[in-house]
Amino acid sequence: DFLLSESEMAAPSSPLPTHTSQGPVGFEEISRAKYRISDGVLCTPCTYAHSIAKLCNMNLYFKKDIYQRTGSFKERGARNALKQLTKEQKQQGVIAASAGNHALGLAFHGQQLGIPVTLVMPLKAPITKVQNCKEFNARVIQHGDNFGEAMALATEIAQKEGLRYINGYDDPHIISGQGTCGIEILEQVPDVDAIVVPIGGGGLIAGIALAVKTLRPETLIIGVESEGCPSFLKAVEAGHPVTIEVSSSLADGLAVPKVGSNAFEVARHRIDKIVTVSEYEIAIAILRLVELEKCIVEGAGAVGLAALLAGKLPELEGKKVVTTLCGGNIDVTVLGRVIERGLAADDRLVRFMVSVSDRPGGIAKLTATVARVGASIKDIFHERAWLESDVASVQVKCVVETRDREHAEQLRQALLDEGYPLLWNTELAEAKMGRRQKDKRSSVFILTPPS
Repeated sequence: DFLLSESEMAAPSSPLPTHTSQGPVGFEEISRAKYRISDGVLCTPCTYAHSIAKLCNMNLYFKKDIYQRTGSFKERGARNALKQLTKEQKQQGVIAASAGNHALGLAFHGQQLGIPVTLVMPLKAPITKVQNCKEFNARVIQHGDNFGEAMALATEIAQKEGLRYINGYDDPHIISGQGTCGIEILEQVPDVDAIVVPIGGGGLIAGIALAVKTLRPETLIIGVESEGCPSFLKAVEAGHPVTIEVSSSLADGLAVPKVGSNAFEVARHRIDKIVTVSEYEIAIAILRLVELEKCIVEGAGAVGLAALLAGKLPELEGKKVVTTLCGGNIDVTVLGRVIERGLAADDRLVRFMVSVSDRPGGIAKLTATVARVGASIKDIFHERAWLESDVASVQVKCVVETRDREHAEQLRQALLDEGYPLLWNTELAEAKMGRRQKDKRSSVFILTPPS
């Protein structure tokens, strides 16, 4: 048996086994898992992305695990792990610490299989995910400001109540379940040249890499992490999993400060390349998916496309590529903010500040200039009190919608041609943060507005 023992898997991050040359997971387990979960987990579509493929200059396909019942790939590993419990464990129940998709997957399939599920979720976990877990009849305990504190309590409860702890990214049954996604991709796109996979704790890429490199070794496996949490990249550099600092990110589902030891052991020699993406690039990817693919995808699920759109993988141009859209659980309010951030990153939402005459017609002349270019004012704010210019002037801050970056530049040039003293986008942000010297700011604001 090449799997960890039950006692080894009871810990949140089990040590690597030493009794097998195959490592903590073998391809045979992924193959068995595919059959094992087929009665409750969808074989999701892997469709050609016509519009986005042109932008990336490649034959691009999306593996859409966002269509799973709970909106993410996590169902694969959850059902696989639950179905392999002993009769006693099924009666006693399982426990996990999770802030989102793993919790949803366990709760849903636990309900389907009649297995009690206890979830410890951080206090800051999204309200909708907490509520959905409760609707799936899971016992939800909210504790701690972060995942680490939630995991500590979950481990304590597991020991006290005799519950089986299921790690969301490092349990071998979880990894083998996630690997079924790789088998499906090869069935759907048999001659795929590369598969681009998000990396959080490492369970998904470990499973996919093992499956794909076993069946089609020439296919490249490329991992993508957020710049705010490159935990797998740091683990590769160190030669073993290390704990790193995590910063806030749109890809919150990837914010795992230390990758799983089992996942790392499985994936480390099967991944061909790892790249990181910025918040700007993630926002653009989410926006493109909404507009062109009609898909709502969370930040963690969009990082693969973000890397492709940003040109981080030029060697894939002209190749047949699959990227996994592995999660679609994003709060509506967050989605609205992300779309706005994407529009701003795309220069389709721009902001500027000008000084105009405070006499009748001053604002009308400004808005006429904006209208003439074909832009639309979304927000406008007047500032009269805190000025260094003459009392007959007013500062006007505008947020304006444009078609694209070229259109935004046309608007900027039109305002300059009209003689408006102008602070544009990043210049305005720098002025707000006090990065500019006072005399430099004054040279902008004291200029006389066009008459």
